[in-house]
Amino acid sequence: MRRSDLIRSKIEFTADLLAGLYGTPKLRRPEPSKILDVLIATKLSQNTTDKSSYKAFTQLRSLGSWEDIAKAREISIRQCIKVCGLANTKAKDIKIMLGELLAKFGTLDLRFMKDLDNETIYKELLSLRGIGVKTASCVLVFALGRDIFPVDTHVHRVLNRLGIAKTSTAEKTFSEVSEIIPEGRRYELHTNLIKFGRNICRAVNPHCSACGLYEICTFKERKKRKSVNSASANENNFLILEEI
Repeated sequence: MRRSDLIRSKIEFTADLLAGLYGTPKLRRPEPSKILDVLIATKLSQNTTDKSSYKAFTQLRSLGSWEDIAKAREISIRQCIKVCGLANTKAKDIKIMLGELLAKFGTLDLRFMKDLDNETIYKELLSLRGIGVKTASCVLVFALGRDIFPVDTHVHRVLNRLGIAKTSTAEKTFSEVSEIIPEGRRYELHTNLIKFGRNICRAVNPHCSACGLYEICTFKERKKRKSVNSASANENNFLILEEI
């Protein structure tokens, strides 16, 4: 079997197995009014748990509208989001980013982006302070309902352990696999791989004996499967972007 066919077979098998574990989420409906919400929420979720970043997001929104937050002092933003990691950096980035948006577009209402193509949206968002490919991809999926496959650290780790990707960073994984993930299953596979990466294929001490993908795994450091354990696949399934 050619490598390309093997990879596609692995992707289909992985998607089907994870759908059995976590279900198939409803396709995202476009909500252009939430573009900035998703942008900021994704930024806050970096290097912390989704529950902590969600708390930070709700506390930040207590300052008022995004226009109010843009006018707020950086220390006020920092106080609101201190529950999540890298609060100093994130507060500075958010303050600068909101200023950049106002300077460029004269508004923080980004609904006009619904009429832009994916490439243009990536270009606009990646020009902003502290915004990378994963964050821009999440905006396209969670606010605009586009058929995109965001890659975070969990998705990157699992796909590389399975041998579906052979890359050193999440951004490189995104570039390598985006076009071979089946259309219509990209959002589903993104969310289910995150849940699987958090609960089973963890960065440290993965639950190899509870892994339904063990037989197709190429991870050199995987543990020997002496017996099947009952590690829960559903301990940590809260996703901030499904709650925004």
